[in-house]
Amino acid sequence: MGRFDGRNVFITGAGSGFGQRTAELFAEEGARHVYIVDRLQDRLDVTAERVEAAGATPVTICTDLSSMENCSDAVAQALAIDPKLDVMVSNAAAWADEHFLDITDASWRHVLSVDLDAYFVLAHRAANAMKHTGGGSILFTASISSLGHGRGFTSYAVAKAGLVALAKAIAVECAPFGIRANCVSPGPADTQQSVDLTSEELMAKWRTEGFPVVPLNRLASVDDIARAFLFLASDDAAYISGVNLIVDGALTAQTYDVPDH
Repeated sequence: MGRFDGRNVFITGAGSGFGQRTAELFAEEGARHVYIVDRLQDRLDVTAERVEAAGATPVTICTDLSSMENCSDAVAQALAIDPKLDVMVSNAAAWADEHFLDITDASWRHVLSVDLDAYFVLAHRAANAMKHTGGGSILFTASISSLGHGRGFTSYAVAKAGLVALAKAIAVECAPFGIRANCVSPGPADTQQSVDLTSEELMAKWRTEGFPVVPLNRLASVDDIARAFLFLASDDAAYISGVNLIVDGALTAQTYDVPDH
C-alpha cells in the first residue's frame, strides 16, 4: 500500500527538476491521477512517460502560468476529470537576474505573476474544491531566498517571501475544511534551473568536487526536495500546517566563520 493510493495530485513546473521527480514519486506511491503542468510540451511528454511507468495516470496540461486565467483553467481541467483533488504542488518559477536599480516594471510584473499570483490562483481554486471533498494538502516551492537576499534576485526573493505568508494564511483560514498548507524552501540545488543560471560545466564541477558554501558540502538533489513534498502531503504530516520546511543542508543555520587571516 502506498501513502497516496487512489489520490489525485496536481503539480506545476512538472517538466523538469523538482516537479518532475515529485510527480514520479507520487505515482510510485499509489497516486491515481497525476496532473502535470508546464509551459513546454516536450518536457511534459517525458514526465508523462515516467508517471505512467510508475503506475499512475498522467494528465498533461501545457500552459503559461503567468496568466491568472490560464491558472484557473488548468485547475478546472483537472476537476473536470475528477472533482476530488487531494494534493496541489505549486512549483513553477520565473526569475530575473537584475540589480534592484535596473528592474523594469515589466520584469517585476512577470516574476511576481508566475511566482506569487499563479500560486494564489491555483491554491484558491484547489481549496474551493477541497473544502467540498474532505480537505487536502496545498504545497508551495518557496526558497531560502524567502529568508534573506541574494544580489540580483529582488523580485524572486520578494515573491518567495510572499509565498510563505500566503501558505500561513491558507493554513489558518482553511483549517476548518481539513485543508493544510505548507512550503518547502530548497537551498542551492542540482536542477535545470541551476544549469540555466550558471552552466553545465560549473554544475558538473560542483557535483564531483562538492559545494563548500553548504555545510553538507553538496547541492540538494531533486529527491531531497521531492521527498519533503511527499512527507508534507502524507498522513504522516497530518498535524503540520503553516510551516516553511527548510531543506538546505544547514546553509541558513550557518552565520559566519572567523577568517583564517
